[in-house]
Amino acid sequence: MLITLTENAAKHIQQQLVKRGKGLALRVGIKKSGCSGFSYIFDYADEIKSDDLLFESHETKVVVDISSLPYVDGSQIDFVKEGLNSSFRFINPNIDNTCGCGDSFSIKGSV
Repeated sequence: MLITLTENAAKHIQQQLVKRGKGLALRVGIKKSGCSGFSYIFDYADEIKSDDLLFESHETKVVVDISSLPYVDGSQIDFVKEGLNSSFRFINPNIDNTCGCGDSFSIKGSV
């Protein structure tokens, strides 16, 4: 079980936590949504809950709740800028298919 960050993602998370003035980590999860089945949820974690798992890359923490982990296990999170837009990007080995708009995904096999 492992979630990693690229250096760009780690730097962005650190900057945002400083800007917020609080927070321990980036919180990542999934929800049922979109035309392909699931989409990612991003938030900042101010606390670690009992059903959270904590990962660290480049001295930056990521929190994933245990129910989301099977969907994102083995993923790398990057932060990319394209023109005026910037966003977190998942490199997720568990994805079987994505929708045309790129906002949702389906998972290989049954999780």
